[in-house]
Amino acid sequence: MSETKPAHNRAPIVKIRGLTKTYGNGHSALKDVNLDIHEGEILAVLGPNGAGKTTLISIICGLVNATGGSVTVGGYDHVKQYRQSRELIGLVPQELALGAFELVENTVALSRGLFGKPRNPEFVNSLLDKLSLVDKADSPVNRLSGGMKRRVLIAKALSHEPRVLFLDEPTAGVDVELRKDMWAVIDELRADGVTIILTTHYIEEAEAIADRVGVINDGEILVIDDKQALMDKLGKKQLVIELRESIASIPAPLEHYSLQLNSAGDALTFTYDVRAERTGITQLLNAVQSAGLGLKDLSTSQSSLEDIFVNLVAADS
Repeated sequence: MSETKPAHNRAPIVKIRGLTKTYGNGHSALKDVNLDIHEGEILAVLGPNGAGKTTLISIICGLVNATGGSVTVGGYDHVKQYRQSRELIGLVPQELALGAFELVENTVALSRGLFGKPRNPEFVNSLLDKLSLVDKADSPVNRLSGGMKRRVLIAKALSHEPRVLFLDEPTAGVDVELRKDMWAVIDELRADGVTIILTTHYIEEAEAIADRVGVINDGEILVIDDKQALMDKLGKKQLVIELRESIASIPAPLEHYSLQLNSAGDALTFTYDVRAERTGITQLLNAVQSAGLGLKDLSTSQSSLEDIFVNLVAADS
């Protein structure tokens, strides 16, 4: 059996080059965005409100015209070959825009027909089954919960069998349990070969399911990398040294270690690079003891994706 390539080693299914969007009032929503989205990956795009996330998705999906640059989907230019590129894309918008009195099954089947796909009740039924909507097939959409309506939107987006699925804030307004259910659905879709791009405000969402993470702010991509690589490169690891007795200040022999003393004076925090050949921890602990400080306990912590995101956006502001 041939080995499956990691997503980042596969050919890009979406290529974005020099993409810009400037509105009539002079506001630049996107500034020279360059991005490759690899087939079979889950890419999470993080950014504060107004960062350009929805504008980026809207341009790729053909809902908004770009000011400059180019986008190809599956090799098709999204402007010159709009129909072919759009057929490869499924979009789940933020808003729960559904016909209130339409039945769930009919809603999904109609969406398939809008893309010129032939009727296929078996496929629609399998899609509803995968999204735990089979028992809701004959229910009016207005009787569904917010989480179920979100699933119907995903079913609609997948009804024409696209290869790329865009999820714009897919779990907005959904409680924690339903959010975890949605993560499982997204993971199953990726297992079926669907490339997934999601925008989210929930850092834990990106941390839980994404292969790669991109951070966008003020219309610019600040960073994009494999999730773990990003955390390794930009994350910090900290050693917390709890002292047996409180101190008023850091002793002079320890000042060059750039330690932080907590407000209670009973704990020192040392930040270090986990990739360095020498972290300096051994020398630090020896120096702490030489300074006459008694050690009570030691603990380490790794900065989270949220810490990285906050620091990147703050540095860009």
